[in-house]
Amino acid sequence: MNTIPLGLNGPLVSQIGLGCMAMSDMYGPSDESESIATIHAALDAGITMLDTGDFYGMGHNEMLIRRAIEGRRKDVFLAVKFGAMRGPDGSFNGYDVRPEAVKNFLAYSLRRLGTDYIDLYQPSRVDARTPIEDTWGALADLVKAGYVRHIGISEASAASIRRASKTAPIVALQIEYSLVSRGAEATILPAARELGMGVTAYGVLSRGLLSGSPVTSPKDIRRHMPRFRGENYEKNQSLVNTLNAIATSKNATSSQVAIAWVMSRGSNIVPIIGARKRTQLAESLKALDLKLTPEDLAQIERAIPTNAVAGTRYAEEQMRWLDSEKPAAQG
Repeated sequence: MNTIPLGLNGPLVSQIGLGCMAMSDMYGPSDESESIATIHAALDAGITMLDTGDFYGMGHNEMLIRRAIEGRRKDVFLAVKFGAMRGPDGSFNGYDVRPEAVKNFLAYSLRRLGTDYIDLYQPSRVDARTPIEDTWGALADLVKAGYVRHIGISEASAASIRRASKTAPIVALQIEYSLVSRGAEATILPAARELGMGVTAYGVLSRGLLSGSPVTSPKDIRRHMPRFRGENYEKNQSLVNTLNAIATSKNATSSQVAIAWVMSRGSNIVPIIGARKRTQLAESLKALDLKLTPEDLAQIERAIPTNAVAGTRYAEEQMRWLDSEKPAAQG
């Protein structure tokens, strides 16, 4: 596993990160022992970045990671998102990124993770109700105090990225980016590159859409996502079939091709793979050995054009919280 700098002047991290969200029942029941074994396998393979959120499983994910990295903290680059508020029924109830909330969320994350610092800390959304200067100013104070090593920003427009970077040094942008989620290419990714930020790309398989992962559990959050519902899902299967055909011609799987495509998009991009089983991890890691030629990339992009997917990334209510999806704010 190679390491790369996260941005121009950021820390060294593995060229692929492990996203741990699915280990906390977001796609249906998961096996804790298998989740921990998967994290161990990832660390043994050279993955250093573990990506989580304090709202994944309402704290469960952080406590799971604590158990998995016990005795190995020095080998791990912990990337934590915060700000989303959950209800006891599992509902999402908006976001809070006020300075006092930032400190509160961090205090609980440090305790659940069993650590005295977090490597990369970032609000999961930009909240228009709180001035960016207040939120990222509070984050800068936490860096000075030693509780946070590096600051990130997530799902932000180009304008918000520039504004936040004037308040505090930001090493990375996290955003959904895949063959079927390419809205960030117009202004957001160029802004991150211009400012010397790395990019941690989540949803590289579009939550299993590109790998053909079925929705079987009634608790699977994908049941509420437009790309997995009704006619949209049926239309999107044609994209999956196309990708499968291309992958077969490369003696690879659709997952491997999708991951390799994201890696081809820039040396500053770190794909976050969402494996929750060792078999999924092993398959995804083989993308590191898959070499896509310029001809391969052109074929893939002809077969799956930028706007080919049917349905938005999230349901309407969640889409309203995405600063990255507001055209007027980009530029």
